[in-house]
Amino acid sequence: MTEGEIRNVVKQVLIEERQSNASNHDEIVLKTISAILTSFGMDDEDRKEIRADFIHLRRWRKSVERVETVGWTAAITCIVTGILGALWLGFKALLGK
Repeated sequence: MTEGEIRNVVKQVLIEERQSNASNHDEIVLKTISAILTSFGMDDEDRKEIRADFIHLRRWRKSVERVETVGWTAAITCIVTGILGALWLGFKALLGK
């Protein structure tokens, strides 16, 4: 065998090994995620329900953020309205004397 042929054989072996390791890593990751979800009491069949739960939680979070924004807007509006009302009454009282 020539040196070039040996290099080609070694290269092919390394490529095949890398591909098999990649598939092994995928299997390990899937098994790990499955084990974690199972330890939380979630089976593989519950995927649709889990997804629906996350969708519900996202909607709930967004609605809470919207209520918070509207609440701050209402509070600032009340404060500004109160200050402007007090200024107006002071101005009317000043003109009335």
